[in-house]
Amino acid sequence: MPRINQDPLETLQSVFGFRSFRPFQRPIVEGLIHGQSAFVLMPTGGGKSLCYQLPALHRPGTGIVVSPLISLMKDQVDALRINGVRAAFYNSSLRGAEARQVLARWHAGQLDLLYVAPERLMSDGFLERLRTLPVALFAIDEAHCVSQWGHDFRPEYVQLGRLRKLFPEVPVIALTATADTQTRQDILQRLDLGGAAHFVAGFDRPNIRYTVVEKNKPARQLADFFSRQGRKSGIVYALSRKRVEAVAEKLCHQGISAAPYHAGLSDEERRRVQEAFVREDLQVVVATVAFGMGIDKSNVRFVVHYDLPKNIESYYQETGRAGRDGLPADALLLFGYGDIAISRGLIEQGRNENQKRIDLHKLNAMVAFAEARLCRRRVLLGYFGEPLATDCGNCDNCLNPPELYDATEDARKVLSCVFRVGQRFGAGYVIDVLLGAKNRRIEHFGHHRLSTYGIGCHRSREDWGSLLRQLIHLGYLEQDLANYSVLRLTEAARPLLRGDEVVKLARPRIRVSASRKSTRKNPVEVEADPEMFEALRALRKTLAERDQVPPFVVFSDATLQEMAGLRPQDEAALLEINGVGRRKLERYGREILEILRSR
Repeated sequence: MPRINQDPLETLQSVFGFRSFRPFQRPIVEGLIHGQSAFVLMPTGGGKSLCYQLPALHRPGTGIVVSPLISLMKDQVDALRINGVRAAFYNSSLRGAEARQVLARWHAGQLDLLYVAPERLMSDGFLERLRTLPVALFAIDEAHCVSQWGHDFRPEYVQLGRLRKLFPEVPVIALTATADTQTRQDILQRLDLGGAAHFVAGFDRPNIRYTVVEKNKPARQLADFFSRQGRKSGIVYALSRKRVEAVAEKLCHQGISAAPYHAGLSDEERRRVQEAFVREDLQVVVATVAFGMGIDKSNVRFVVHYDLPKNIESYYQETGRAGRDGLPADALLLFGYGDIAISRGLIEQGRNENQKRIDLHKLNAMVAFAEARLCRRRVLLGYFGEPLATDCGNCDNCLNPPELYDATEDARKVLSCVFRVGQRFGAGYVIDVLLGAKNRRIEHFGHHRLSTYGIGCHRSREDWGSLLRQLIHLGYLEQDLANYSVLRLTEAARPLLRGDEVVKLARPRIRVSASRKSTRKNPVEVEADPEMFEALRALRKTLAERDQVPPFVVFSDATLQEMAGLRPQDEAALLEINGVGRRKLERYGREILEILRSR
């Protein structure tokens, strides 16, 4: 029954076991409860799911959740059921009898939340059902899929814009963790959410350490990385099916429990690999970057990109699968220039010129991130329009700073050139002017007569490209993706051009030395007893096998770490641990307390 008069904080505590809301959650939840639609941009692990799960428990009817991945639906439904929430999914994985049973429960008012795929939701038959049954809300997860500017555009998502017209009284919440400014605007327009409340919680994942190394004997680099990981769970992404198979085989030869995962495998084999991974019977999954994995596993401790991702959105989303529980996690990228040529070649094969332009811009931004010599988190967040005021202290460039030099004069040359060509051209053209290139385009516009023409001959094209990208990262320049990636000066460029400011940039370096200890605090403040943590981890796996759910659905690593640090000795104290609600206390409390009291 809906908890109409109950404080949502009470539901958060009693059902989900969390003591307090995270930033932005409460206004989003309360707005939806009162029938207000919303657009939510929140980083992976920031608590997006609760933003619609809680309101669905407080409104009459069933909350309809749109999700693009069957496996992700199952994980979320498993987690909800363990907490006592009446949830189900309705998709192609169900047999006839199972599907009819789900529909029967829905018609009988026995479901709080129902997860469906977008094409199923927008079918005539399903829409007809929706017209006859009370709907609490529509939640559109992975909302970037609706945008042609997004990194994972799906045509079936476009039809979701009709929901606002078909059901004007039902609140809609669109959620994503990965959307630049252009993608956000497209989402709002396509889903008719211009008048909805907007919540942008930011993109920062401070617990993830970002590291980029030059690809040099990558098999050995991967082996060295794994030698420091112990038994931690992780994902390795590679560019092709063939490479996925080869990397998985090498890891197995090194004694690491690994398996490949790509579109060329049978549905049954992919399902087996994914279930083994989430149940912690498999340590590592090696997957193609082009094939999405609907993983809700909270205790992935590292993500490795063996090859360069095609864009920053994909990189951010894929690395975001690490450390969803808030504990420290690693994101390693092996960067090779050969990968750029392969990716660029694949893009050039496309027939849609506009899409090719977008994809090439995004690839160039990914390359710029990999080449960056300043704080990687500042580059990453800057791409999404979220400036970071200080260096993060938890990336390779912060932990092992590159050599800096005074680049003021050359930076002024770049900014002046951008200004003198009318702020109407992209990076390649600006560099051509600086280098004094002789071509018809420059002569056509008369830019061979500019004072900045040829003043950059003392540097190589690559040097100017690196310098220009750093100026973009630092906010002196901006690129307009919607207008052929033209460069424009920002307000920050004015004092530099006037001579009131100096700028120091990083010299390129070939190798990255071993990382020093992070200056950032562990997001989880409790110091856990390692032996107790392992004992609880072993018990969690036993409990998960008994209930036939993934271990992280029983308790997250963060919850186990808090238990191992605080050592609660009775039910009341155990209920104070984040992630322990009343249903989980009833289900697992006795066995957990036995372990905690025994050592």
